[in-house]
Amino acid sequence: MTGIPDTMLAVVMAEPNRLELRRNVPVPGPARGQALLRIMSSTICATDQKILAGQFPGTKFPHIPGHEFAGQVVAVGPDVDELRPGDRVGVEVHVGCGRCARCLEGLYQLCDSYGRTDKGHAHIGFTVPGGLAEYVAVPVKALHKLPEGLSWDEGAFTDNIGIALYAVERGRLAAGESVVVIGPGAFGALAVQVARALGAGQVVMLGTRRERLERMRGFGADELIDGQGDEAIAKVRQALGGRGADVVIEFAGTSEAARQAILLARRGGRVVLAGSTGLGRDLSGVDLSTIVRGHLDVCGSLANPKGISGRGLQLIARGSVDVTPLMTHHFPLDEFDEAWATFVERRGGAIRVMLHPGNDRG
Repeated sequence: MTGIPDTMLAVVMAEPNRLELRRNVPVPGPARGQALLRIMSSTICATDQKILAGQFPGTKFPHIPGHEFAGQVVAVGPDVDELRPGDRVGVEVHVGCGRCARCLEGLYQLCDSYGRTDKGHAHIGFTVPGGLAEYVAVPVKALHKLPEGLSWDEGAFTDNIGIALYAVERGRLAAGESVVVIGPGAFGALAVQVARALGAGQVVMLGTRRERLERMRGFGADELIDGQGDEAIAKVRQALGGRGADVVIEFAGTSEAARQAILLARRGGRVVLAGSTGLGRDLSGVDLSTIVRGHLDVCGSLANPKGISGRGLQLIARGSVDVTPLMTHHFPLDEFDEAWATFVERRGGAIRVMLHPGNDRG
């Protein structure tokens, strides 16, 4: 491959709970149906901590993580004519086999062939190498061309914006309805903005830490409420005029947040649980009659199927969603150790810590 080095710098999870920054990692060649990307912007996510801890059975060590990134196509594999070198793309990380019943419904994040690369499945950054490296080869089915004017950093939110948009749409939000978003992190901030873009009448965000909530100012929530337990539920209901919300979207990933979400919905309301993607969270403290007698729709929301990330990028491109304030820190890839510590320890209120393997900031 002309102009492409033989080796690269990459973050490697050598084994559970052991991270290394390795040089001289072989640059992959694009196989049939793949494109080779030079990664320009990549991020660290809390899910990377779960992968490192060995919580995803499909991950085989050693492993290159990274599932939120954007880059430039530098080479394509055989039979690829959808993209060409020079194209700027963002990546959504679920690639289904395309043959099972779930894939044929468009729900390729639920692919029955999960982990079967021989069947064409790939979960980028989970079961196959990801974007915390200088180069990565990915199936073209995972790629979205970036709208004109979008920066590399904004493009790195391709997967995130799709996840947030899908969660809001799972709640069947109608114009003018009230929305509660639980979890003042990146996904919560995106969900607030998406709800606004789709016409929500009132949006309230709930979190447990005031300093975290303060970072959410300017994203479109009418009220930011901090608190825990039933006291927090009472505060939110008061903000909603003594009622429950039409739609509640949970991105906190805790058992308590799920309980609060169910108790904050109005009778006949909709609850979307999207935060607990890892194992080890149980739902307790909810009388089942709350769901049955309340005629609630309670659903899970996993990832971003049906190419929804492409629509999400349009929300960013037209200014309906602003991801820039979520990018709290920037590092070159060779300073990954510092970047990882910054994220894990939440230094300086870290939300999204951006890595720039291509040395092209933004």
